[in-house]
Amino acid sequence: MADDHTPDDDHHHDHWVHMHRDVQGGAARAAVFGVSDGLVSNVALILGIAGASTDGSLVRLAGISGLLAGAISMAAGEWVSVRAQNELIERELEIERRSLQENPEAELRELAAIYRERGLDPEAAATVAEGVMADPEIALDIHAREELGVDPNGLGSPALVAVASFVAFAVGAVIPLAPWFVADGTAATVTSVVLGAAGAGIVGWLVGYFTERSRLRTAIRQVLVAAGACGATFMIGSALGVSIS
Repeated sequence: MADDHTPDDDHHHDHWVHMHRDVQGGAARAAVFGVSDGLVSNVALILGIAGASTDGSLVRLAGISGLLAGAISMAAGEWVSVRAQNELIERELEIERRSLQENPEAELRELAAIYRERGLDPEAAATVAEGVMADPEIALDIHAREELGVDPNGLGSPALVAVASFVAFAVGAVIPLAPWFVADGTAATVTSVVLGAAGAGIVGWLVGYFTERSRLRTAIRQVLVAAGACGATFMIGSALGVSIS
């Protein structure tokens, strides 16, 4: 019987192979969180100062200081966090590597037990585990994924995450600050609120897009969270302004 298989069949099959984004590295998370944090924190800071004082130069100074301090602090925090996480994972990988060298039979039984828990019958589980253990590097990779839940080749870059955090925070923080370079008082305050709400909505929409959830619902949630934080800060600033006047 003739083989009806054609190269087009391979192309058609490959077309349907789905791809995954890298969600372990941390740069995407840091960027989204950075924009959101910079936006909310600087809107809140600006409104807090504006509620206590009508001096535009004071608001600009506070906004710039908040931008720089927040961006640097967040970048440093993300660098330390990712670095510490990587060091912890590397330590666990070294323990696993040493165990594979010193106790291969125990690791073989452990891996076979994992596959049995996944639904394989004992004979198939043992066969698969033996095949994995035949190559030390593959064995380490599989044990890391199955036992630690991490991809040993997908550790995040502390420097990349720190830079992403710094830039993202600065971008978010400058949005509500921009009006204060061309205006003062109520006009600048209202524009900051509008830009802050729009920015929060865009961040929420993007989060919904990348997570394939409701974009409208995620955008509304983001705006409500930002509005709550900013409103509370504005009221505190107003109260302090009244109390010291």
